Amino acid sequence: MQNPLTFSKKIIKKTYHAALRSIAFYPVFISLALFLLAIGTLALENLDVIVDVKKENPYLFIEDDNTARTILSTLIAGILSLTVFSFTMVMVVLNQASSNFSPRLLPGLVSNKRHQLILGFYIGTLLYCTIVLISLGAYQLENGTVGTSTTIAAILGLVCVALFVSFIHNISSAIQIQNIVARIYRHTDKALETLLATELQKQTPLKVVADADFKEIVSKKTGYFEGFDSDLIDAELLKEDIQLVVLPYSGEHIWEGSPLLKISKRLTEEQEDALRFACTVSKDLHDGNHPLLGLIKLMEIAVRAMSPGINDPGTALDVVHKIGPLLGKMLRLPAYTSVNEIKRGMVVMKTNIAGQELLQTIIQPVRNYAKTDSTVMTGLLSSLTYLKTISGVSDSDTIAIDLELRAMLDDIKENITNDKDQRHILRVFKDADARTNNMALG
Repeated sequence: MQNPLTFSKKIIKKTYHAALRSIAFYPVFISLALFLLAIGTLALENLDVIVDVKKENPYLFIEDDNTARTILSTLIAGILSLTVFSFTMVMVVLNQASSNFSPRLLPGLVSNKRHQLILGFYIGTLLYCTIVLISLGAYQLENGTVGTSTTIAAILGLVCVALFVSFIHNISSAIQIQNIVARIYRHTDKALETLLATELQKQTPLKVVADADFKEIVSKKTGYFEGFDSDLIDAELLKEDIQLVVLPYSGEHIWEGSPLLKISKRLTEEQEDALRFACTVSKDLHDGNHPLLGLIKLMEIAVRAMSPGINDPGTALDVVHKIGPLLGKMLRLPAYTSVNEIKRGMVVMKTNIAGQELLQTIIQPVRNYAKTDSTVMTGLLSSLTYLKTISGVSDSDTIAIDLELRAMLDDIKENITNDKDQRHILRVFKDADARTNNMALG
């Protein structure tokens, strides 16, 4: 039986991450804030301080209720039109991004904080104006009672107009593929730097794990493995003298009944279920936050760019040049990392994706789609030879890079039929390979 506290913790975490990706996350809080502001300003209208300010600066406040009603009605109609148009623009952008680039980009565009803030301010201003307008219909309401609230509503309306101009600029920039690629690159690079700092400094890197005698725990779900969260394990179980190996890497697809964990000693069925509960398995590959998912998005953009319907080798080449440095950092990750969760307690060893599988996942699809394009193939060769110059890459990963280079050269000889283009690519490869060997000897 799962501990209700840890179960609630997992549900809260899942709900929190889902809320952050929702387009309604910030609009809800902003609307609530402006709703409370409307209630607050209406309650403060008749304070002596506010009345004195109105008398001293009558030109800043609306004294006539009919004028206030007209202003509020106009603001509601105008901002409602801005909101509808803005939401329509978002839907157009999402549809274009899905059709031209990759459906995997939609969550990132939907969860754009700037767009959420602008849309939230629209909706909050509508709510504010509506509350103030409703108060104008109150029984025996005196003239000038909502003067301050109406002035604030007019200011909010002007802010909405300024935000609309900003929104048009942002939404037109967000759909440009170079900006999308740059944003994914920055996010993935930052995540990789954090991951490298954690696994090379705060955890113990391991080349191999002696788990031949360990007992396997199989998965009860089919989906994509997101990670192992030791915070979801009961403290008593963490204190057990157990060595635990997390077999799948983050982003790997696993099947029901396939090996999920290995443990150094036998546990009860209830304890095994507790360990399974700490593993997150999702139906959607892109539910997680691992840097590998950013690389997969870039790969899909390059593949879509090389499809016959799009035919944009320039974008594919830009993506290939950005994939190179990211792959270099991924290959520096150790095969396993070990962390002692509690002193003299459970030791958790996590698995990272092997270099051969990483190259097969990221490079091979691009190579298959771009094997007839000499420009993109030259870029791929340049990226792969660059990977051989990076320090910290294991011997097995270097062999995987050489195998991928050999496969790429075979594709070039078979698919680049123009002798001039083929000789140029092969010459570029030989020069790059010679530089790599010189750097290794140096």
